Amino acid sequence: MPRPTSAADPGVPMRVVLVTMDAHLSSAAARAQQQLDRLLPGVRLVVHAAADWDSQPDALARCRADIASADLVIATMLFMEEHFLPVIDALQARREACDAMVCAMCAAPVMKLTRMGRFSMDGKSGGPMAMLRKLRGKGDASKDADGEKSKAGAGAQQMKMLRRLPKILRFIPGTAQDLRIYLLVLQYWLAGSQENLAGMVHLLVDRYAAGPRAALRGRSTPAAPVDYPELGLYHPLLASRITTDAADLPARGGPATVGLLLMRSYLLAGNTAHYDGVIAALEARGLRVLPAFATGLDARPAVEAFFLRDGRATVDAVVSLTGFSLVGGPAYNDAHAAETLLARLDVPYLSVLPVEFQTLEQWGGSDRGLLPLEATMMVALPELDGATSPMVYGGRSDGGGKACTGCARGCTFTAGASAHDMHGCPDRAEMLAGRVDRLVQLRRSQRAERRVGLVLFNFPPNAGNTGTAAHLSVFESLYQTLATLQREGYRVELPASVDALRDRLLVGNAARLGACANVHVRIPVGEHVRRERWLREIEAHWGPAPGRQLSDGQTLHVLGERFGNVFVGIQPAFGHEGDPMKLLFERGFAPTHAFSAFYRWLREDFGAHAVLHFGTHGALEFMPGKQAGLSGACWPDRLIGDLPNLYLYAANNPSEGLLAKRRSAATLISYLTPPLSQAGLYKGLVELKDALNRWRGLAPGWTLEHAALATLIQAQAQVLELVGPMSPPGAPRTHCPPSSGCRANCWSWSRR
Repeated sequence: MPRPTSAADPGVPMRVVLVTMDAHLSSAAARAQQQLDRLLPGVRLVVHAAADWDSQPDALARCRADIASADLVIATMLFMEEHFLPVIDALQARREACDAMVCAMCAAPVMKLTRMGRFSMDGKSGGPMAMLRKLRGKGDASKDADGEKSKAGAGAQQMKMLRRLPKILRFIPGTAQDLRIYLLVLQYWLAGSQENLAGMVHLLVDRYAAGPRAALRGRSTPAAPVDYPELGLYHPLLASRITTDAADLPARGGPATVGLLLMRSYLLAGNTAHYDGVIAALEARGLRVLPAFATGLDARPAVEAFFLRDGRATVDAVVSLTGFSLVGGPAYNDAHAAETLLARLDVPYLSVLPVEFQTLEQWGGSDRGLLPLEATMMVALPELDGATSPMVYGGRSDGGGKACTGCARGCTFTAGASAHDMHGCPDRAEMLAGRVDRLVQLRRSQRAERRVGLVLFNFPPNAGNTGTAAHLSVFESLYQTLATLQREGYRVELPASVDALRDRLLVGNAARLGACANVHVRIPVGEHVRRERWLREIEAHWGPAPGRQLSDGQTLHVLGERFGNVFVGIQPAFGHEGDPMKLLFERGFAPTHAFSAFYRWLREDFGAHAVLHFGTHGALEFMPGKQAGLSGACWPDRLIGDLPNLYLYAANNPSEGLLAKRRSAATLISYLTPPLSQAGLYKGLVELKDALNRWRGLAPGWTLEHAALATLIQAQAQVLELVGPMSPPGAPRTHCPPSSGCRANCWSWSRR
């Protein structure tokens, strides 16, 4: 029982500083402070998030100042250099002066600073660590399908051991008790609810408060770590919010099911508004959701428990809302293990992200979009797993009350229990739900019913380049693709030959309508003006509709031809062919009327179930907007919308392929480049070329040198059978005749 305290009792001042990777526990920490105020008056818990330091230099200064005056320091999840290097000297300086310093799940230089009573990780006292290694043993990690040890099994084994060891260590006196406290801290942290945060601080104060703060020890018994399910499901409408039984989830949505992967730490902290926004958007589309979570950094146990049954997927798509690797989270990446699991699922897998290291307002107003750290950790690493369609769906607000400029909605975000609470981005959540819905519809539709758009390119235009791509024989490959679709059950009206296909696309009515290819559809100007959502932005750069590109003044032309349920279209030109990067790197630009109308017609009029961009590469992914983490104001996102986008891309160009993946939500299908290389010269041709170059470099008037080199060149050419046999010595020589085309002042030997 806690000792009774007066309501006005100020308690003994003690400052506890928690430094961690991000701020997802800030609101839970604020609620934990209320519990500490009742149990330990005077104890103050201050939380600092390393994710804030890049964009808020004053936040780093405050953190260092708080560390310098802290009585108890807790450092967790500082494993990236950008996060621990700015404060490691402050931690080192405070290590011996504070009552205790607890470092968990951090980089080695930080872990070595742990000092709790007689327990230290600096390598000088090996007893407790040796004891831990002996008690931990080797475990019995299960093996995956390839016979390798499963990190999922190893993780479960480690959690079991983490709960078991403190019970064993209770009976071992001395330093083992400090080790026991450290393991309990891990239990509190890994189940980081407000109750467990309060319990963790209470336990450390009760054990290590020193000097005048020792009066805080023994005031009450710290609560044991609260256990929560290691695997489970979440829904905001559940009374308990967490369950282990899918039958407890609200009966919402239709037959199609989407599996969501969530971070358990956010759920336990009660910081879930960003998740709730996505769940609501998916359910508004008529989709049933299974929001699942697992302990630690490996999502495989959640997938196996809730998305698979008897080796078959029970979901139509999986969306990771964690923003991290499927196996490894923010700490590491096991792409092979992720690939193995995703192959078993065989459903679309999307990895999307909340902005963690900047605010939503900063992201919305940024030309860059994602910070380098976010693009690396939350886009590039999930891509190694095979994830597609990286996009933002939420994040934190700066609490300033200003409208976000990421799209035309101008959302403002009301602060919750903490200024660091997460928020959903309604525009991005709806776009994500639309893309997932379209993928699910595509997967559940009959092949004969599917309408597919294939997009060819024409760059630079008006130069005979229609239907070209890097390292690809476009029309032959296109013909084979159409034939394969026909064999696989798609409704395709296949032309008789490659030449017939080419003629229908490039000839057709082109001459009659003054176009560079067949005009499949003419969109009246009035219709375009009525339906174009971003007309004002386009007209600001290209003038009144319909503009000059692909237009006869009254209509806009959609180039291409339809072959059954397949439309093969020709992407309109950039508009700035002399400077194609202008659209990407200059602000305020927009695609042409014809470009926007082309993609609108594909989405809304033709009603494509999916589009395949055919070859390397087109212009869509180079349209104006953020580099990564696009918003609703970015043109690639506006043009492709929620239409599933496949992209046939050369395997030797991954850098520009990444632009297509990240800026136009494309799933890449690689094709190999031809096994050809520059032949160059060989044998005596190399020597002949050198002699010719030397001859050309001689100054005018060097007659003797010209003559000597001419003799050498003639001899080399005769060996290579480029000229007839030479006349014997002494035979008359003449200048090369004018008819030879030789413009040099050289001599030729008379032939026999």
